[in-house]
Amino acid sequence: MSQTASADSQSYDITVVGGGINGLAMAMALSDLPLRIALVDAGSLSSEIKTVPGQYDPRVCALTESSRQLLDEVGAWALMRDARISPYTGMTVWDADGTGNIRFTAGEAGLDTLGHIVENRVTTSAMLQRLSETDVTLLGHKEIASLRQTDDGVQLNTQSGDHLQSRLVIAADGAHSPVRRMAGIPTREWDYQHHAIVTTVQTEQYHQDTAWQIFLPSGPLAFLPLLSDCETHYCSIVWSLVPDKAQQIMTLSDEAFCHALESAFEQRLGRVVSTDKRYCMPLRQRHARQYYRGRVVVMGDAAHTIHPLAGQGVNLGLLDARQLSEEIHRACERGGDYADALLLARYQRRREPHNLAVMVIMQGFQQLFGSDHLLLRWMRNTGLSLTNQIPLLKEQIIRQVMNP
Repeated sequence: MSQTASADSQSYDITVVGGGINGLAMAMALSDLPLRIALVDAGSLSSEIKTVPGQYDPRVCALTESSRQLLDEVGAWALMRDARISPYTGMTVWDADGTGNIRFTAGEAGLDTLGHIVENRVTTSAMLQRLSETDVTLLGHKEIASLRQTDDGVQLNTQSGDHLQSRLVIAADGAHSPVRRMAGIPTREWDYQHHAIVTTVQTEQYHQDTAWQIFLPSGPLAFLPLLSDCETHYCSIVWSLVPDKAQQIMTLSDEAFCHALESAFEQRLGRVVSTDKRYCMPLRQRHARQYYRGRVVVMGDAAHTIHPLAGQGVNLGLLDARQLSEEIHRACERGGDYADALLLARYQRRREPHNLAVMVIMQGFQQLFGSDHLLLRWMRNTGLSLTNQIPLLKEQIIRQVMNP
């Protein structure tokens, strides 16, 4: 069973740093190996799942079928389903600056759902609960202070005085990854010049189990469906705005914010009845120039962050976890070195092209829909409308998005 270690000096085969969704998935994917695995996080590693009707985590993920399968394989999906998940069967995208629109439905591709909107805390709590049933050592409230690579592996030193020696360290500690920085792994970064406002709102009308996204001149706005009952309807919103406009929106009263939001959304779901607390965060794209250095390897947001307009960030990280764990499992089965540079290079070759391709696509979408150039406006409206009229193309897009 999982244990909580407290000794000043500890030795592990693999240490995963980061207790978010990607780090937890990584630790779970490795938990069946005959290795000493540790998961380290600066915060708490509590596994209690609490969901209250009408109260939602402002941070949600739009999980694809590939991600759902991975979470099912590690035993977390059943717990998530019992707690609270929000399947969606439709997706509607339109341009506020024209007439172009496209509508996807699961039925068009012979599927039950297009994906699931799940609160981050539901996903992390479920995986922590499963991890507590394994031999993975959980080290909460351990902030990494320094890192030193040696011939034998990596020594991590925490702010509280712990010394963790590992043959391989997997950095899943977020976009601002201290481990990535300490390991000397460089990144390419550029500012999207947008901030994202996220919160949960109650809408007058039922969301129809549909993910809605409108491209406004100021940036995309998404309404993501959350589990609702017959009388109350909730959506998680992600509103991307230029910084000055985002700050202006953040200063509005709740009532004024609801009015501004329903106006921007063209009242597709009637009035915005109420809003939870709003959060605003700057959007920045970054990509690691290399995915490993020595015996430190990066994954998830520590390796790449993208614009949230298509909700692909966590899904890319879960694909990282799947493919890195496959490489490590293969090495262990053959009696090889799971921290070997050739293995880490193979993981990079498998993941880097796909991650970069998605980043380029997202950048292109942002530039295409952020332009007020007359020709580009005509092209995007025409493209959306034409795609909406070709069922086979729509089916191919759906299947590609669900199983990248």
